[in-house]
Parts: sequence; C-alpha cells; structure tokens
Amino acid sequence: MGLLLIGAMPGAARAQTETAAVPKNAQPKRYGSGWECKPGFREIQAACVAIKVPANAYLTNAAYGSGWACKRGYREQADACMAIKIPANAFLRSYGESWECHRGYRKQDETCVTVKVPANGYLQSYGDSWDCMRGYRKVDQACIAIKVPANAYPTNSSQGTGWRCERGFREDGETCQQVKVPKNGYLMESTFGVGWRCERGYRAGKNDCLAVKIPANAHLNYTGDDWDCDRPLQKQDNKCVLPQ
Repeated sequence: MGLLLIGAMPGAARAQTETAAVPKNAQPKRYGSGWECKPGFREIQAACVAIKVPANAYLTNAAYGSGWACKRGYREQADACMAIKIPANAFLRSYGESWECHRGYRKQDETCVTVKVPANGYLQSYGDSWDCMRGYRKVDQACIAIKVPANAYPTNSSQGTGWRCERGFREDGETCQQVKVPKNGYLMESTFGVGWRCERGYRAGKNDCLAVKIPANAHLNYTGDDWDCDRPLQKQDNKCVLPQ
C-alpha cells in the first residue's frame, strides 16, 4: 500500500505543477496540452493581460493586431474610435468605414459638391460625371453641336469628331472623301490604310491592282498577292529552280 502511494505521488505532483503554471484569466486549451488566455485577454510574458477596448469598439478575438475593431460608423485613430463625419449629400458606405457622395455630387476634399451638367448634357449612371447627348460633343465644360459633313453620320459617342464617314468614304480633316477603288480591288472596312485591297491574284500598286505574274512550277502564296515555288524548287531570279 505504501509503495502504491509512493508511485502515485510523482504524477500528482506534475498535475499540481501544471495547474499552478496556468496564469490568471487563462484556461486549458481545447485541443492539445497547455493553456490559452480567455476571451478579452492576451498573452504577454506568460501572463494574460486584459485587452483595453476603447469606446465604440468591440473585441475581435484575434491573436494579431490590437485585438479590437471600431464599430460601423467609426474609424480607428490614435488607439480610439472616432465618429466618421458624413457631409451633406453623402452616405455611409456599406462596410461603415468611409462615406460616399450621392448621385449627382462628387467628392471635393471633405465635402460633396454638385456635378454641374451643361445644356445638352446628362448625368452619367455612376453619378459623379456627365456626358453629352447624341449630336453634341465635349469641349471644355460645354456640349457643342456636332457639324456632320456630307457623306457622314453622327455616332453615339461624344468623344472625337462625333461622326463617322459612310461606307465608301474616308475621313479627311472635317470632310468625307470618296475612296477610289481601282479595277480588281474592293472596299475595306478600315479607318487606316488606303481603304481598299486587291483581289486574290493581284498586288497593290500606287493607285491600282497589278496582276501577279506566276512563273512555271509556281503557285499563288497564302495571301494571294505573290507566288511561291512548288516543292522542292526554290526562288531564284524570279524563277523556280532546283536547290544546289
């Protein structure tokens, strides 16, 4: 009996030591061995120190950072939570950390000022800027009527000229000039280049389409404006010859 008591004493001593090692405001870990601080406390030098939560804040129970966060409508500033000042014509954003101007107003410093929409303009859907109606374009802070030249039509955009040339015409300054398509050519829907392209079997000259002259044992290439030799021949002096 005495031997049993003696054998049990070391284990009991260890349990008492572990219990004594748990500091105030701590609790055994839910998983594994050891201890952890209770909610509202943080471990500092093997002790559990109370987290100081300022007014208008709440505990986050996070092991990092300050351990607290400001409530909606407040912003952290110098270890305190200061109320967010919302100016006229503004509202608190959904997360509550900042404010945003109502539609029709834009932010200027810490205020919301009215978006000034000129005549023949409209407020855009996102509400802090404006655009011109169709038939007008932006010039500084005004909407100026677009002068559409002959053989052109107005576009839906107020950017650029505000008009586009009809098919078969090209923009030339403030006018639309007809594209002169040479024989064996066709119109191209492009805003750059000459506005036309040669049919397959022709190559573009200065203002015309020249027939591609194909030598013996050759064929039109992929683009159709030049030729390649039939295999295994190779080009040499505009002819197709066997490789040396």
